[in-house]
Amino acid sequence: MASSLSPDTEIQLTFERQRAWLSPWGASLRRYAVVHAGGGQTDIVWGYSGGANKKGGQGDVLIPFPGRVAEGRYRFNGQNLQLERNDKEGPNAIHGFVRALPWTVQQAGPGEVTFGVRLDAATYGPRGYPFSLAVEVRYRLDAEGLTCAFSVRNVGRSAAPVGVGFHPYFTVGTPLVDLAEARIPATGYLEFNERLVPTGRVVDARGTEWDYRTYRAIGSRRFNHCYLGLERGDDGLAVASLRHPVTGTTVDVVMDQAFSAIVVYTGDAIADAPRRALAIEPMTCATDAFNHPEWGLKRLLPDDTFTGRYRVTASLGSGK
Repeated sequence: MASSLSPDTEIQLTFERQRAWLSPWGASLRRYAVVHAGGGQTDIVWGYSGGANKKGGQGDVLIPFPGRVAEGRYRFNGQNLQLERNDKEGPNAIHGFVRALPWTVQQAGPGEVTFGVRLDAATYGPRGYPFSLAVEVRYRLDAEGLTCAFSVRNVGRSAAPVGVGFHPYFTVGTPLVDLAEARIPATGYLEFNERLVPTGRVVDARGTEWDYRTYRAIGSRRFNHCYLGLERGDDGLAVASLRHPVTGTTVDVVMDQAFSAIVVYTGDAIADAPRRALAIEPMTCATDAFNHPEWGLKRLLPDDTFTGRYRVTASLGSGK
């Protein structure tokens, strides 16, 4: 099916009052909404329809590296490697390879779909990634909300560096995110330079204006932060949230232990639609982890599989 796909191809999932729109083009999450008992619907994921209408990486899957790799350079298995420098903010590599690829639809039903894609060393080695991966991403609607699960298997002959990330934007019905409140369960964040790559310093957020471990208004703050030091509940899960302070509508992003970082972005650079929604990006490693493997980079051995999942739940306020 992949050969007949286009960026406009979309699949709708349904479960009770929930609706989700996915695309095998990039395995992207296009929209997620909840239908009201009395009609109408509330968008939870700020999304789009049709590939030309995507803004700011909406719903992208980021594999094998989320965020930026400084100068596109890194060293792994004793090799110095050079990725394509495709970042508009500077001479960096950004967000991996799979978000612009046609994936195969491996399984589909009314409330669930699984997409698959393969990265081969023969193709991506000349582009700075001489490793082979078989990747699956599954989306499922059920009583708990929308779950996104990934599986990455090393089908090559040597260990591979692997990071996984997702780029959804969330809304709770405010016209701008300035009017919403956020909760980010993290104790620190990376210091970025002017090219939006880490300096290597982890800043302690506790007690500062960037400490969002309890609900705080977003206001005019310009988030483009990669948070580390995730705080988890007794169940091992980390929960980031967005809330409408008046209606009480709340979105929770629940991440399992595969995820060690969260990028939070207010979309200030999005043309024609700045600050419309808040990107809460679950990431298994931090930005530039290819150069800082201590920030969560997965060293995946041949035939091993790396898995994880995050879930989006929504609680609608004001009687919706």
